[in-house]
Amino acid sequence: MPADITGTRMVVETKGRRDFAFVEGPIFAHILLADEINRATPKTQSALLEAMAELQVTVAGTTYPLLPPFFVLATLNPIEMEGTYPLPEAQLDRFFFKVRLAYPTAEEMQRIIGTTTSADLPTVRPLFDKEEAPSRIETLQLLVREVLVAPHLEQYAAALVRATVPSGSKFAPPTASALPADERIARYVSFGSSPRGGQALLLGAKVRALLDGRVNVTYDDIDQVAVPALNHRLVLNFAAEADGVDPRSLIEGIVHAARRLHQS
Repeated sequence: MPADITGTRMVVETKGRRDFAFVEGPIFAHILLADEINRATPKTQSALLEAMAELQVTVAGTTYPLLPPFFVLATLNPIEMEGTYPLPEAQLDRFFFKVRLAYPTAEEMQRIIGTTTSADLPTVRPLFDKEEAPSRIETLQLLVREVLVAPHLEQYAAALVRATVPSGSKFAPPTASALPADERIARYVSFGSSPRGGQALLLGAKVRALLDGRVNVTYDDIDQVAVPALNHRLVLNFAAEADGVDPRSLIEGIVHAARRLHQS
């Protein structure tokens, strides 16, 4: 139930007096892991919407703030679909990235079974003290936003996002995209990415630049994060399912066309 995540009001007795008190659910944490989130009912999944968008939880008319930093991780089992519920598009849009994990290689499989069956148990090593962690993480988040993005790169990122919207859709932009229209987008996509996709595109590119020791974003930074930033924001139609087309291939096609246009 949603209350199992957000928390609920319960009757408590204090000094002989009974009253209602709010008992926090597991969502009141800095990092929330929703394992196989599609096993929760749509109503329970929707309990995360307010938290992920507004950093707050409303229960029985009272709003409770979530202490920053707040971060949600979720997993989906792509094989077993019985007893699962697809995530609403509005909730998918609130996830920053969607990363598809491939089957482990031979070397990765050897490492997995070796490290998980040995006598040496893994230990967690904290990077920050509990008291200083929130402020340190917020400082790093602000640092990401200070990475420089040239106006032509902002225009490029916006063009990638706009290119995911089919031209025949009633939600199509009033002006044409700077990139040539992809006929596969018109054929297979019902709804393209929202502006949140563009935000994830630029912020992800900024993080990639910092990890590479740079203070400015490049075309390659944007291209490398395009798939995880946009693939879960495309709503495909039945034709795409029938033809075995996935969002990743569509986004890769847009990026490939954008690269050729940029190089020319």
